[in-house]
Amino acid sequence: MKRALTDIDFMTYSKFNPGIKPLFTELGYTSDDRFNAYFGMMRQQYSDPTNRRMADVFFDQLEMCHTLDFRGRLEFDSPTITLADFLLEKMQIVELNEKDKIDTVVLLREHEIGDSDMETINAQYISKLLAKDWGFYYTVTTNLSKIKGYARSSMTEEDSNDVVTKTDRLVERIESEPKTTGWKMRARVGTKRKWYRDVEEVVR
Repeated sequence: MKRALTDIDFMTYSKFNPGIKPLFTELGYTSDDRFNAYFGMMRQQYSDPTNRRMADVFFDQLEMCHTLDFRGRLEFDSPTITLADFLLEKMQIVELNEKDKIDTVVLLREHEIGDSDMETINAQYISKLLAKDWGFYYTVTTNLSKIKGYARSSMTEEDSNDVVTKTDRLVERIESEPKTTGWKMRARVGTKRKWYRDVEEVVR
């Protein structure tokens, strides 16, 4: 499951926006000035020519197939975002690729499911978040089912059993969380109406 590190995502708050370009310039990165001039208030891009690596910097939230809001959560873990947010960042992608699947099964294999953000995948936070948004819920639960199949086909029996058990436990928590009225109303429509943004619609 080894792969080259070709891109890095950074999450920060809008209040730190003015200091991002000077920081990356000092670190030897090159700014994508055209991209940053248009979209720099919510997202910036930099390239590392030495290591052939791209860096994306997101401010306050990640807006892709679904929106993941980081405001008030970046202090909960360091130097990365929380494990729950990392999992949701992957599971909000409607079309998972190999890299996303690998990242997810490794995350699940190496960490436990619990109710805090202390080196734990916070099922309570995930469940409450998805109970408000049927579209996000549908994408995440659909992807978790795919992760189970991927684990069974790509990992040893011991590793795959661990990942499948944790996935089942997380889905059980998600399903048991009381849903909002808005969630229930949207669920009636289901997939008859588009529930996510196409990647092409998102700033890249």
